[in-house]
Amino acid sequence: MVSGVQNSLLIIFFLCISAFIYSEDYQPAKTWFGDPDLQGVWTNASLTTLERPDYFDSLEISEEQVIAAKNNSERFNEALDNPYETGETPESGGDVGGYNVAWMDPGNDFIKLNGKYRSSIITYPENGKLPRRLTRWAIEGPSIYRMFTRADHPEERSLGERCIVGFGSSGGPPMLNVLYNNHYQIVQSPGYVMIMVEMNHDARIIRLNSDHNPDNMKPWLGDSVGWWEGETLVVKTINHHPQQKFRAAIRHQILMMEEAEVTERFTRTGTNEILYQFEVNDKKAYRETWKGEMPLRSTNSKMYEYACHEGNYAMANILAGARAEEKQ
Repeated sequence: MVSGVQNSLLIIFFLCISAFIYSEDYQPAKTWFGDPDLQGVWTNASLTTLERPDYFDSLEISEEQVIAAKNNSERFNEALDNPYETGETPESGGDVGGYNVAWMDPGNDFIKLNGKYRSSIITYPENGKLPRRLTRWAIEGPSIYRMFTRADHPEERSLGERCIVGFGSSGGPPMLNVLYNNHYQIVQSPGYVMIMVEMNHDARIIRLNSDHNPDNMKPWLGDSVGWWEGETLVVKTINHHPQQKFRAAIRHQILMMEEAEVTERFTRTGTNEILYQFEVNDKKAYRETWKGEMPLRSTNSKMYEYACHEGNYAMANILAGARAEEKQ
C-alpha cells in the first residue's frame, strides 16, 4: 500500500517531470499552411539592457542583485517624477526635463532564461560589451552632430523625430528594447512573415526561401530573407539603409553599416514565449561578430497606433525656435 504522503510525493514528482518534458520538447502549433506558428503580439520590455552595466560582472546574476537593481530603478523613476525638493520652485524659462514615468514602459523585471536572470542581452563577447572597432563618432560624427544640434532642415534631424523608424534599433534588426512601445505583432502567410513594430508602427516583411534584392536596394530596416530550420525561423538581413548607420536610444547606441549581416533566430519555446537570438557581423564597425538573446513574451495588451506626427508639434517647434534665435 502507498501511503497518502507517498502518493502526494509521487504526484508532485510526475508533475515536475511532465513540466520539464513539456518545456524541453515543446512542439509549436502549425499554421494552416504547415509552418510553425509564431503569430501573436509579443513584448521584449525588460530592465535588462543591451550592454552589461559595470556594476555587474557576469552574464547570469542572482535574485539579490536583481532586487537591488530594481530598487535603484524605482528610486530613479521617483526622482524623475519629483525633480524638485519640497518648497522649491522651478526657475522660469529653465529646462523642464524629459518624460516622466507616466510616459515610460520599459518593463519591470530582468530577462530570465533557463531559470537564471541576465545582466545583458549581449551573450558574446563574454564581457557583455560591444566589440567596437571604430567609435560612432569616427564613422558618423558629422551626421550625428547635425542630428542633435542643427535645426535648419527637417531631414537633418534624427529618424525618430522625423517619424520614419523607431528610436535606436527597436525595429531591428536586431530588435532591441527601448523605453516604451516594446510590442511586436507577428503575422504569417504562405511565403512571408510580417513583424509589425509598435514603435513608429513599422512593418517589416520577411520573404521566405527567396533571394535578396540587388545591393543598390537598401530599404528601411534592411532587406530580410528567411527560411525554416526545423522549428526555428532563421532570418538574414543585409543592405541596411545608409541613414540607419547610427541607431540611438537612451538604452543603447549601436552602429549598423550598410554591409552588415544580421542573422536572427525565432524559436517558439512555449505557449507564451519565443526565444529570440541574433548575431551581428559588421567587420567595418566591430572587431568581431557579437551575439545576443532574449525572450519575446506573449501579451494580451493591444498594439497601439504610433501616430507620430498626429498632434506632435516638436518638429515644427524645433525649426521655428531656431529661426527665432537667428533673428535675435
